[in-house]
Amino acid sequence: MKVILLEDVKSLGKKGDMVNVSDGYARNFVLPKKLGVEATEKNKNELKLQKKHEEKLAQEKLDEAKALADLLPGKQVIVSMKMGECGKAFGSVSAKEIAEAAKKQHDLDLDKKKIQLDEPIKTFGSFEVPIKLHPEVTGTIYVLVKEA
Repeated sequence: MKVILLEDVKSLGKKGDMVNVSDGYARNFVLPKKLGVEATEKNKNELKLQKKHEEKLAQEKLDEAKALADLLPGKQVIVSMKMGECGKAFGSVSAKEIAEAAKKQHDLDLDKKKIQLDEPIKTFGSFEVPIKLHPEVTGTIYVLVKEA
């Protein structure tokens, strides 16, 4: 019996795959647990439409990420930090603070989880910070850390 998988099944395949399984396995395991549906013409057409829709959404997300990456060059985010004894920075600047400053200063919605800081910034100066906007798109924003 041909079955279209609705979820990933370890021994069969990934979601959306059309696999051939024995009738008993399909009737007793795959269909009752809603892991798949029988591969009728109607279900095949629905699968095609669903895949087209998912591709369209993925393309839209990629286009949005590219548009945001085009806005980033030349943008500088200024973050203030207290100065401790001997001119050293007191505290650090994290990805969360950079995201908040970008929102306030340039109205950019950046996810703090996508800002790629190996470790928080602990010195004054100018830094290039990469931002992973999409698996295929990476942008760079400049962060100026100055004394408050």
